[in-house]
Amino acid sequence: MTTKIDFQGNMDNASIPLNQNKEEVFQWKKQWYPVAVVDFLDPSRPHAIQLLGKDLVLWRDSLSKWSCFEDCCPHRLAPLSEGRVESDGTLLCAYHAWRFDSQGNCVSIPQSKDQQTSSKHCSNSKSSAISYPTQERQGLLWVWAESGSEGQLESQLRTPRIIPELEENSDTVVHLFWNIRDLPYGWDFFMENVADPAHVPVSHHGIVGNRYKDANYYDMLCIKEMSTQEGFSFEITPTAPTIEQAIHDFQPPCQMRIVSTSRDGGKLILALYASPTRPGWCRHIGCQVLVKNEMGKTPKGLGVFGLPMPAWLGHVLSSLFLHQDLVFLHYQQKILAKHQKGQWVNAVYTPNPQDKMVIAFRQWLEKKAGGSIPWASGCNTDLPLPELDKQKLFDVWTTHTQHCQACKDALKNIKRLRVLAYGLSILCLCVAVILDARAIAVKAALASANQIPASLLTIFPHTGFWWALGGATLFLLLGYLLDKFSRLFYVYEFEHAHND
Repeated sequence: MTTKIDFQGNMDNASIPLNQNKEEVFQWKKQWYPVAVVDFLDPSRPHAIQLLGKDLVLWRDSLSKWSCFEDCCPHRLAPLSEGRVESDGTLLCAYHAWRFDSQGNCVSIPQSKDQQTSSKHCSNSKSSAISYPTQERQGLLWVWAESGSEGQLESQLRTPRIIPELEENSDTVVHLFWNIRDLPYGWDFFMENVADPAHVPVSHHGIVGNRYKDANYYDMLCIKEMSTQEGFSFEITPTAPTIEQAIHDFQPPCQMRIVSTSRDGGKLILALYASPTRPGWCRHIGCQVLVKNEMGKTPKGLGVFGLPMPAWLGHVLSSLFLHQDLVFLHYQQKILAKHQKGQWVNAVYTPNPQDKMVIAFRQWLEKKAGGSIPWASGCNTDLPLPELDKQKLFDVWTTHTQHCQACKDALKNIKRLRVLAYGLSILCLCVAVILDARAIAVKAALASANQIPASLLTIFPHTGFWWALGGATLFLLLGYLLDKFSRLFYVYEFEHAHND
């Protein structure tokens, strides 16, 4: 049996099948969430993260195993993320030097009377940190959102929303770099956005498509019936001339899998993850996977991001793409919260079939997942106020760079090159001045010896002077360009009005 839903989400005409079997409400805490890209983490220090409104800490022990604890020491609730990873592979709280192993067990309380007393206190369950199950899959660090023995058992029964093609270990599969960013809008708005391919040529004008030529009509057909655990899928029809099939597959709670199959058999897979961190924010992790056709031809990736490049460069350039959505999604969420009366569908007008998947997503959230994210107890569920300072809204340092070891290393090297370029510019300028001074001195000496007229002192300087001056200018320009480029690691402002 299917339920008919029109473009406004009312039970009426257009068909978006819903599974009518009675299912339990989606259990947000009994899920795996991707929270970090392992290669971008600094293993020498703990890392603070948030998930479902919980403050957590990630750290790696001496056996290279990543662990996740609640970000508070059981002693006096100091944040463990401000602690240290010690050489013996324990996490040390920097307040009173309590130490914890990868399971969360307290293994040292230095201020105890003696070792026997320390062992006694450590054996008390109250001394343990609250631990969450973790696992590494496909380069991502996944955290199960429920702690305790029950969480440990249940986490073993469910597989994260991985990318099947990456499990094949085939030379026909090309895995491009992972990107990660904390975004100042909610998980639901992220999923709504990536369920809406109609916005791509408009919002991403100049990078993917043209807002004036490519905003064309198409329909979206439901090809996977909606369910609590498995989500739903839609196919775009008709597709672009070079595309055989284009499918958007929502896999709750965190993945939107977008697969475009070319007519020659190649595939472009966009694996877009989003984990709800706190109200008004989500953590996005994504990558492209290119699957070659039978002739070994690799399909094109998404715009410039499909070209071979180091991960840090991809991260820097991703702001050009992500901020094209961010500039209105941040405010869209606040506007909806302010004006919405009752259900989401009552606040919007969706007359075209391109919005079918967005409607289906809102239906899934309302009917299958309790209507909203169950934030952790004590979490302030009020949305933050709209950020009017564009420098803060488009902050890249806080939302990415400071957490990404690859970008921090690249930024250090760029700063070194900038200093070197300015230093070489000064050196070349000094050489130019010396050469010019020597030339003037020689001419003056010749003039005083009556070998050349004094009027010839105004002749252009020696050729070496111009080479040195040209070098100084080029190195100065290089330093300036490196300085401008390095700003992309900190902030990138964007306005659609200026995107011609």
